[in-house]
Amino acid sequence: MRLGVLDVGSNTVHLLVVDAHRGGHPTPMTSEKSALRLAESLDETGRLTTPGADALVRAVAAARASATAAGCRDLLAFATSALRDAPNSAAVLARVYAETGVALEVLPGEDEARYTFLAVRRWFGWSAGQLLVLDIGGGSLELAGGLDELPSVAVSVPLGAGRLTREWFSTDPPPRREIDALRAHVDEVLAPAAARLTKLGTPDRAVGTSKTFRTLARLTGAAPSSAGPRARRVLTDTGLHQLAAFISRMSGADLAELDGVSPSRAHQLVAGAVVADAAMHALGVKQLEIGPWALREGVILRRLDWLDAANRNGHMSQGLPTASGLVAEQEARYTG
Repeated sequence: MRLGVLDVGSNTVHLLVVDAHRGGHPTPMTSEKSALRLAESLDETGRLTTPGADALVRAVAAARASATAAGCRDLLAFATSALRDAPNSAAVLARVYAETGVALEVLPGEDEARYTFLAVRRWFGWSAGQLLVLDIGGGSLELAGGLDELPSVAVSVPLGAGRLTREWFSTDPPPRREIDALRAHVDEVLAPAAARLTKLGTPDRAVGTSKTFRTLARLTGAAPSSAGPRARRVLTDTGLHQLAAFISRMSGADLAELDGVSPSRAHQLVAGAVVADAAMHALGVKQLEIGPWALREGVILRRLDWLDAANRNGHMSQGLPTASGLVAEQEARYTG
């Protein structure tokens, strides 16, 4: 069947339409993005401004129209850290539903990490063994590790590339002292999460997902997107160190000229490199493989699982599974 996934993130609103069935490979049919930069429409209290909410309503309405035109049977719509952290998120979500008919679900950060981990596990398979997954978003960093489809540890911390750029850098490019101060902050925030993950032991495979990791890998010599999702791409700690020193002296406009860098995200790349480097160091990771599947694919895969279970049980489930639902489902699988 044809499914649509609408991801309202800190930087973009992204509609992905796929043809999929339980046990099959989701086949992308169309992909539409709008650079909404929702996190930049927050006021000093963290509330989404009226112009920001207006733009969000327009983007969601356009995405719903596109999903309908594409013949989607189901539209799974969710929002991440920008709306998750906004004090007026409930009012904004109510307005979006009233004006577009789309019920946006705000994903808790830990669920975001779990869905991403599921997607990476399904892509690399059981042969990946003990898996460690890192995902840098605009507002938060998600980390997860474990042996199963549900991670043993799933953590979300407020270390997104966009958030840190806004909060820590005063100029473009930022002065060295601000980069050093940011690194100290990132190290401090990461420490408790890293301690939990390192208790799982050395991972057999460490994977980075998200546009930030893909861009950093591309700038250190990984294959371009034109090589397709199955091309093996890696990001090494040595390559990242060298790249971080190079890009820290460049403005966002200059970074946007580099191959593989999105103009709308170029100004966030230095902060993203700081987070990536700090996370790899804290977790003792020398190399990350870049995974093509992440949060959106995880949502699709879990929805297909739910539909399969609903068909067998004679009822239809609605919406996205919660964190407790994912845990209960996993426990039921292993307890029979």
